[in-house]
Amino acid sequence: MSAERIAVVGGGWTGLAAAVTLAGAGRAVTVFEAASALGGRARRVELREAVVDNGQHILLGAYEQTLALLRTVHGPRAESDLFERCRLHLEEPGVFRLRVPPLPAPWHALTALLTMRGPTRRERLATVAFARRLRRLSFQCSDQLSVAAVLVDQPASVISELWEPLCLSALNTPPERASARIFLNLLKRVFAGRARDCDLLLPRVDLSALFPDAAASYVGARGGDIRLGRRVEELALLADGIGVASGSEQEPFAAALIAVGPHQLCALLGDTRAPKGGASLACAQVARFAYEPIVTSYLGYPRALALGQPLLKLDANPAQWVFDRGRLGGPPGLAAAVISADTGAAGLAHADLVRAIDAQLRRTIPDLPSPAWSQVIAEQRATFACTPGLERPAVGAIAPHLYLAGDYTVAELPATLEAATRSGVAAARRILAVRH
Repeated sequence: MSAERIAVVGGGWTGLAAAVTLAGAGRAVTVFEAASALGGRARRVELREAVVDNGQHILLGAYEQTLALLRTVHGPRAESDLFERCRLHLEEPGVFRLRVPPLPAPWHALTALLTMRGPTRRERLATVAFARRLRRLSFQCSDQLSVAAVLVDQPASVISELWEPLCLSALNTPPERASARIFLNLLKRVFAGRARDCDLLLPRVDLSALFPDAAASYVGARGGDIRLGRRVEELALLADGIGVASGSEQEPFAAALIAVGPHQLCALLGDTRAPKGGASLACAQVARFAYEPIVTSYLGYPRALALGQPLLKLDANPAQWVFDRGRLGGPPGLAAAVISADTGAAGLAHADLVRAIDAQLRRTIPDLPSPAWSQVIAEQRATFACTPGLERPAVGAIAPHLYLAGDYTVAELPATLEAATRSGVAAARRILAVRH
């Protein structure tokens, strides 16, 4: 019977995490994705010159749920086959370096701070004292504090060279308006547990190959249905399930899981928004969200970049990071420069941005030839702005037979791939706990 199926609306990492979990438990799943490709904000983009990603995503050793899903869809060797795993190493040549040594926790993090290059000895000791104070406080603070407020007594050089880049890359929100509670949650997860939790996992394959493609194959092999280019216009409550309207059809499903971006949520809910109900509350909460962009500029050079490592910190004028994609499965000479959050530079005309980044890279690699091609990919609503005191919907049921998931529903994390997969798996388990 068709109504025994579960609909998943949205084929990004959240929806696919839910679909894999449901299909693995023997449930029939239908995934609706409005775009022509799966993956949402973490997928491949095929250019004439190269296959690239619509953004750069670093996984960390602490991303347990994401790694577990990759093992499910790729097999037990997923981590070693798909990633270059390296110890955390943040370096801006000639200016700053932090390298995590092969020591047990917490000595790995404390030693990394003590041996930073760039800050003075006094600044390093102040940073270690700050880190020890955070541990004593169990990385807790008021929900109303910004990252800048928590860092108020930190040395200016350490803020600009360490804390601000970490905040921008993790929360995609500038420190003066980023949530300190969420930032400290992330520091605790990454640095206060196992030493390997702060390892960088840099994908050797494009983001679609990393999870969406394999997830679709996994679901399809278990009788699931992946429908690309199928936009869901509205969801309706039925007597014993959910009606999913797509095109000119409305199909009945036993339950539906919404896994779209928060800015797309309210238009889908239709008559499911009972006054004072969970769907209505979720709509009111996401209506107050603001959003931050991520801009990735690809520059293809005619020779290898010779950066010395796959990832380098930049001076934020204009880009904050550069990835040597030639060392991560891409063609030699392919640079991916990233601007996180609305820092002003993200609004430059693409040609001006490419010229500025090319000049920026030449400050690090003086003999770099001119790029043969370039492409700018801007995700204007890449993440919600992770601000202090932000009320977010919770993962789970928001109406009878209707469930919500998304990176914005994991209250303790920013908008990351780990938050996306955690929410998708959690919502799927709620569905499995109730016999629909």
